[in-house]
Amino acid sequence: MTKAQFNLDLLSEKRNRIELDFVVDKLTNSIQNTISGDSFQTEISHVTNVDLKQVSKKNGWAFNWKSEFNDNAKEVYKLTIINNSNIIQGLLSLTIEPDHIYMDAESAPFNRGKNKLYDGVPGNLVAFACKMSFQHGFDGYISFTAKPNLLNTM
Repeated sequence: MTKAQFNLDLLSEKRNRIELDFVVDKLTNSIQNTISGDSFQTEISHVTNVDLKQVSKKNGWAFNWKSEFNDNAKEVYKLTIINNSNIIQGLLSLTIEPDHIYMDAESAPFNRGKNKLYDGVPGNLVAFACKMSFQHGFDGYISFTAKPNLLNTM
């Protein structure tokens, strides 16, 4: 099993640096059902106007994905299970910076917290962002702003 170590240097709300070390022990193109243990292959594709109807704050999403979608500087993607592209498992917004990719990501409301339906959504989204960074010649460098209110729901 290949392990990847990540060091995150975060700035807290009080502008104090917080460094996090964690190990990703498995990177896959799948998510795992927390009830049955079954794995489902995933795919990432561009978000459409039709998709935006199901990703609103009233449906439990934290970010304003319509605003992300309408920002021409950003590319917005959805993570779905192969052959089930109508149910969005997570969303990702990418901004190409001069030397890296900046990302915003969110798991679907039913994939957050201790009762989430699927494991592995954030890992899939981050892995895709890293892949895009490599494709743009940034050696896999990505950045994001940690959302403290979402950290405990992953």
